[in-house]
Amino acid sequence: MRLSDLGKGDRGLIRGIVPAGHDGPGEIGHDEMERRLLEMGFVEGARFHVLHEGLVGRDPIAIRLDDIRVALRRRDARAILIERDATP
Repeated sequence: MRLSDLGKGDRGLIRGIVPAGHDGPGEIGHDEMERRLLEMGFVEGARFHVLHEGLVGRDPIAIRLDDIRVALRRRDARAILIERDATP
């Protein structure tokens, strides 16, 4: 499952990064996207909680990632593989 599929209140665990769809005109490459996400703290095993969704297209999303808060576009969140907690 991908982080971009989740909504407000969802929680889980980061399982990895698999950039997809970031090589079009004006887009950054896969390696750069992976590097940026890792630098923000999206590392395997990190716990997350989706705190907020934007009003237009549910974008961006605000996420608590371990001890930090991060805002992320859904198209970037599509690169993050997760395991969602079973309990709400």
